[in-house]
Amino acid sequence: MVEIVKYSAKYKTTWDNFVRGSKNGTFLLRRDYMEYHAHRFTDHSLLFYRKGKLVALLPANEEGSKIHSHGGLTYGGIISSESMKATTMLGVFEAMQLYFRQLGFTEIRYKTIPHIYHRLPAEEDLYALFRCGAILYRRDAGSVIMPANRLPYNKLRQRKLKHSGTGTLKLQQSMAFADFMQMEQELLQTKYKAAPVHTAAEITQLASLFPRNIRLYAAFAEEAMLAGIIMYETETVAHCQYIGTTPAGREAAALDALVNYLLTDVYPHKPYFDFGISTEQQGQYLNEGLISNKESYGARSIVHDFYKLTL
Repeated sequence: MVEIVKYSAKYKTTWDNFVRGSKNGTFLLRRDYMEYHAHRFTDHSLLFYRKGKLVALLPANEEGSKIHSHGGLTYGGIISSESMKATTMLGVFEAMQLYFRQLGFTEIRYKTIPHIYHRLPAEEDLYALFRCGAILYRRDAGSVIMPANRLPYNKLRQRKLKHSGTGTLKLQQSMAFADFMQMEQELLQTKYKAAPVHTAAEITQLASLFPRNIRLYAAFAEEAMLAGIIMYETETVAHCQYIGTTPAGREAAALDALVNYLLTDVYPHKPYFDFGISTEQQGQYLNEGLISNKESYGARSIVHDFYKLTL
């Protein structure tokens, strides 16, 4: 039997400690990260106990008659302990479905945690989803490099890097998050008529809460920032959360120099370097120019799956 407890603030320490020791939890799934935008979501996260021992968590929020896991996070399915096994996960899903069904919810939108973030194998939930008849409704394509087994840059990328201002650029960690986010906002508005998910204040706040996990690296010409990348670091992945450059930075190939610096000097020890997804419209549209740019560095595809589970 699996017992379910709805999350409340009194479980914050329990939750965060479990995430730290889990097979597949990252800092994004700790409460301080989840709650920076808590006012936008009605939280309905769960803790799962078996024989009095906490075995799993579900970061989740309500939206009408649906449950999302979690609508404000990049990923966020079941977070499981090292003791989690396939049969236990089936029990977790059985209890979870019964719990939400009894409360009148009709559907769970389940966002998986990609395998590159797993500290130990943790795909018991994928088997449970299959057993419960869940339907795959979205699949995003991400681009990843394994720094220890890198493919070579393509010829265009090699040429740009050769002629970049590497010798005159300063490539370093920076605390100028507000300056970078201003540059990123202008870039996204110009290219896509879009805005960053985070405001400058939010990303600065999150970086102060998670200084070991959220870092800004930038390329400077004297004091001018020409390019920057905000990195989200987990135990297994260095993920590019935001990538931006100025017109002068494009002219100097500053971003090429910066990516090369991160791959060769900063993160050669990481199992994965993740450029993020290149899909839109629930995965149905592939931005071929965007993914081609990432592949030019030697990145290749992984997928991030989303499931619909009818109650």
